[in-house]
Amino acid sequence: MSAESELVFIPCPGLGHLVSMVEMAKLLVDLDDRLSITVLILKFPFDSEIDSRIESLTASVAARIRFVLVPRRSHSPRTSRRAFIHHFMENHKADVREAVAELSARGSPRLTGLVVDMFCTTMIDVAIEFGVPSYIFFTSGAAFLGVMLHLQSLRDEQHMDPTKLEGSDAKLDFPCFVNPLPAARFLPSDVFIEEDCRILLDIVLRYRETKGILVNTFAELEPRAVKALASLGEPAVYSVGPILNIKAESEKGFEILDWLDQQPDASVVFLCFGSKGSFDEHQAKEIAHALERSGYRFLWSLRQPPAKDKLEAPRDYADPAEVLPEGFLDRTARVGKVIGWAPQVTFLAHPAIGGFVSHCGWNSILESIWFGVPIAVWPQHAEQQFNAFQLVVELGLGAEIKMDHRRDLVKGSDGVVTADEIEGGIRKLMEGEEAGERRKKVKEVSEKSREALMEGGSSYLSLACFIEDVCS
Repeated sequence: MSAESELVFIPCPGLGHLVSMVEMAKLLVDLDDRLSITVLILKFPFDSEIDSRIESLTASVAARIRFVLVPRRSHSPRTSRRAFIHHFMENHKADVREAVAELSARGSPRLTGLVVDMFCTTMIDVAIEFGVPSYIFFTSGAAFLGVMLHLQSLRDEQHMDPTKLEGSDAKLDFPCFVNPLPAARFLPSDVFIEEDCRILLDIVLRYRETKGILVNTFAELEPRAVKALASLGEPAVYSVGPILNIKAESEKGFEILDWLDQQPDASVVFLCFGSKGSFDEHQAKEIAHALERSGYRFLWSLRQPPAKDKLEAPRDYADPAEVLPEGFLDRTARVGKVIGWAPQVTFLAHPAIGGFVSHCGWNSILESIWFGVPIAVWPQHAEQQFNAFQLVVELGLGAEIKMDHRRDLVKGSDGVVTADEIEGGIRKLMEGEEAGERRKKVKEVSEKSREALMEGGSSYLSLACFIEDVCS
């Protein structure tokens, strides 16, 4: 059966966003033969690792998914990461329009909509030009979508300036959470910077122009948030997750897998901080002291930060021993491993992993839940402080290292997290009655995450509603 309806996906080039969107495309074409999908690939100029990841992502996909590489354009000077992404998308709008025009000219299958990343709302204009609906793919959780819509409403309807929340004791009550949210500690840094806040909330305002918002979550994880968003009416909100790439990521991990095979079940603490996670010598030493004093087995992905004021990806240390306490690697050789880049999903899936020290990126949270591994929260940037609060306070699924820690990806950390704080968080994660209850709760939510995508599950039914809307 040939496809009748064509969707165009426009992901943000960030790896977490791209992976989620490609997995979403796979899910949709597997569910319905009427759909075909074209994914437009945009690439940041500073992301050197993206080419190899695109190659692995595009391997062995269904015939009804194709990839079109959008030409790279020179980028304008930036004042911040948020402003850079905004201008990057604006600069590529003409290329996206040209790619969509070519697809539309084919006539069959008919173009029925554009699904754009949460940061690519300028591409809604392209959908309008071609007379087709647009949809947002929101790669974070439902509660974060709720708080962003709430802040945008406060700005535009009640003329509140969110930047004034910085340094305040204000607590936000919003429908997606039971608990009030301490704004200065747990809202993203972008909210407190005038230009970034304006860009971010203007992006969120445009969500309201779309026909629907697809959220990478499942109703059983965020029941209150999903219910609150459903009460908005329009646009429709579809909970379609967890959308994950859960296949083994690299043969590079096999040597470590042999080591993990020799460890008792649920005995190893895995420390990994996402594609942008990195630590300098001072912080690396604090982590090392904490691990050694805790006595727990560990697997630690340690990466080197880019030079200050450079918007680049982290890289592996040439010799990790140079930034670790003298003799650390020798003293811990039997109980721990320090590595560079880590195939995170491969390790989370291993039964020896008993706890996950994480930056609380939304994809990482969903992966840890899928595999039933409890998290100790150590947020870094973006909305990760919000996610950490949600995980620990609202959902009771995480232990705290430092819930409100934040870091500027360009300028570096605002402060070092101490060995005492890290060791305390690891012990809360791994020891005692509370840790046992948390582990049990995470296992229960893990089962629900898998059921959500099974036939008749909450996300399965939500996806089916979306498909009917697109194909009707």
